[in-house]
Amino acid sequence: MKTLPLLDIQNITYTYPRQDKKQRTTFPAALTSVSLNIAQGEYVALLGHNGSGKSTLARHCNALLLPEQGRVLVDGLDTHDDMQHPSIRDKVGMIFQNPDNQIIATVVEDDVAWALRVRGFPPSLLHERVEEAMTAVGINTLRRFPPHKLSGGQRQRLAIAGVLALRPHCIIADEATSMLDPLSRQEIVSLLHQLHQEYHLTIIHVTHLLEEAALAERIVVMEQGRIVMDGMPSTIFANLEHLRSLKLAIPEPLALAERLRAIGFPLSKHALTIEAIAQEIMH
Repeated sequence: MKTLPLLDIQNITYTYPRQDKKQRTTFPAALTSVSLNIAQGEYVALLGHNGSGKSTLARHCNALLLPEQGRVLVDGLDTHDDMQHPSIRDKVGMIFQNPDNQIIATVVEDDVAWALRVRGFPPSLLHERVEEAMTAVGINTLRRFPPHKLSGGQRQRLAIAGVLALRPHCIIADEATSMLDPLSRQEIVSLLHQLHQEYHLTIIHVTHLLEEAALAERIVVMEQGRIVMDGMPSTIFANLEHLRSLKLAIPEPLALAERLRAIGFPLSKHALTIEAIAQEIMH
């Protein structure tokens, strides 16, 4: 029996409504005839420059946006069915750019518990879920802290814990590292990979940074509201000129690998990081 995909996006089109209805300007569609399947347990990077449609597509995955045409099925549930939205959002949690938009309570552990409390979880189960989520993201020692005293990276971990406490099938990180310093960005990316491996979570990592996308199992590249590439990182990064034409900044490791191959050094297509390049050079 064939396993259904966790996310089944079927030929969807979406245009943002005009703010001023008196304007006659017709805005281009943010998404046009997009189809995509994501299986349970995949780590997918949704890659594209600002305005490419990647965040719009991500917000269709948990019914924050609904397609004008086509449909989105989340574990078999149709996002057009309003009655299914609570279940869909329990299955697919979302982390945004600014964690402050998701933090509600004045104490860390209360914030992690908030969604569970709203759903009526009994105290014993609530406590167990909160402890597990805080430990998983490494903030259990900060339980009594007010969120405003946490660093940007710690607040993003708090936002992730609040979603993780619901035990979703999938976490969407929508440019979740874009407001962080390089070290905190690296820590959050590592945390997402850790959660993927330890909890078998589906991760959809929305980013414009190729160095983050390179660590995914699969990359889906968007441009002008359409999917233009879909494959393993080694396949996607085989043509850097194409990625440059899509207004994506090529990170130094990929540019270095490109230069080494150009002068005849036999680097494999899987050498996508400085560590991987160094290892191949040493051997």
